Amino acid sequence: MKGISLLTAAVMMASATFAVADKPGKSASVIPDYQKQNPYFIEGVQDVLKKHHGSRQAKNVILFVGDGMGVSTITAARILEGQLKGQQGEENNLAMDLFPYTGMAKTYNVDAQTPDSAGTMTAMMSGVKTDVGVIGVDEDIVRGDCSTVAGNELVTALELAEIAGMSTGIVSTARITHATPAATYAKSADRDWEDNSDMPPAAQQAGCEDIASQLVNFESNLKARFPQAKKIDGLEVAMGGGRRHFLPKDAAYNSPDAVSSVEGDRTDGRDLTAEWKAMYPKGAYVYDRSGFDAVNTNRTEKLFGLFNESHMQYEADRGNDIAGEPSIAEMTTKAINILDNNHKGYFLMVESGRIDHGHHAGSAFNALTDTVALSDAVKAAIDASDMRETLIIVTADHSHVFTIAGYPKRGNPILGKVVSVGSDEPELASDGLPYTTLGYTNGPGFRDLGDVTDADVAYNQPAVGGRVDLTYVNTESSGYHQETLVPLGSETHAGEDVAVYGAGPGAQMVSGTNEQSVVFHVMNVSAGLENAASDAMKKRK
Repeated sequence: MKGISLLTAAVMMASATFAVADKPGKSASVIPDYQKQNPYFIEGVQDVLKKHHGSRQAKNVILFVGDGMGVSTITAARILEGQLKGQQGEENNLAMDLFPYTGMAKTYNVDAQTPDSAGTMTAMMSGVKTDVGVIGVDEDIVRGDCSTVAGNELVTALELAEIAGMSTGIVSTARITHATPAATYAKSADRDWEDNSDMPPAAQQAGCEDIASQLVNFESNLKARFPQAKKIDGLEVAMGGGRRHFLPKDAAYNSPDAVSSVEGDRTDGRDLTAEWKAMYPKGAYVYDRSGFDAVNTNRTEKLFGLFNESHMQYEADRGNDIAGEPSIAEMTTKAINILDNNHKGYFLMVESGRIDHGHHAGSAFNALTDTVALSDAVKAAIDASDMRETLIIVTADHSHVFTIAGYPKRGNPILGKVVSVGSDEPELASDGLPYTTLGYTNGPGFRDLGDVTDADVAYNQPAVGGRVDLTYVNTESSGYHQETLVPLGSETHAGEDVAVYGAGPGAQMVSGTNEQSVVFHVMNVSAGLENAASDAMKKRK
């Protein structure tokens, strides 16, 4: 069938029919030969073709990424949400638990057993696994050497949708220039090059572009790479944190809710928010709750929201934001209501980035409450979408060294101390001290911060390894951080597989244990992204 003919050809290695993206004048596939011939790409094509089964084509694609949302995180968040609703907890279901298809994804990077978000998200967006720390490029690049980017760029699912004339959007609770969202639109030799001040002089002198600039220039950059494409009109929606990377290092450009005395980091004098507004005069740039609420989704053509100087607030801490922040569910609904104005369909990526940050700080409370918030966003997407024509995938880029242990009885508070069946008192370990159900293998360790809802406060104290007497500590409070075995300044990622949940047309292809790069192929085949983009390249106005 037409929806998979190009992918079948990729498996056959008929590279002569495919045009490399940087060679204008040819009009075959948008995806370059070196991407299609990558072993991970070929394996992904073979895997999805076995499971396609002639399913109907999706008009829309929504990819949810819970950053750091490993299986233990999902389980604990499921129980926490249930207990917050007055249940015992274990019987509860998060929104993605109810999806009809589930699979597992291997998360390793090409050069790392335990991965980072840059390499994992690049795999999910391009169908090709790559190295730690690089964005939108294959493994032939040298991290930190911008001269190696050219010729190793990967075409992403979002870019295919954009070329095809679909509406495109990205939403994140992290900085919009952070690794996960950046992998949808940017090509960078280093994930840390979020603005020009983050780049070494050699990279700037070589003409490499920082990630924030690439976001604002997404339309013009994509047109330069694909001059034949006539439907490219830029991102319709981009919302998240990270204002500092878009503003000059000058207090005159501070936003009303700036935390730092000088909010911006850019040393090139560019105000990228002003540049965006000049490019899209009919668009809306918002930075606070009132601006977000005022956006009319029927009339707004473009929406650019930067709600914090750095990352957006943790869900539990959101009420403390000076200017107010929308929730991830609210941003998801707003994004869909703008994107679905396009009869050709849309591609949307939504990241709950602060799950990861809660874990890094050793705070199960923050990681789990942000996971519950992601579940709410998935529910909101289902409510706002026609599931007969929308593929929704929910997954994670990697997991964390986060454990659920001991023998607590059914319904025991998931954030509490272990109380066994038949007892009302906490169990004591061999050292005579009580212990919690949740814990970390490594990280900052024990903190008793009371009702503090910002997990990042933990970094103000040195790491604490080993056991602490928890007898009189309220481990269910928002400011409690679990004990750790190995003291580190920040808890680390873990290397096990993560879950992939699918609903809608083509969702059956997420089943089984797959390389993480298969996520791209599921989206590509389900929505016919590659063929639609290639067809658009052949047409002339």
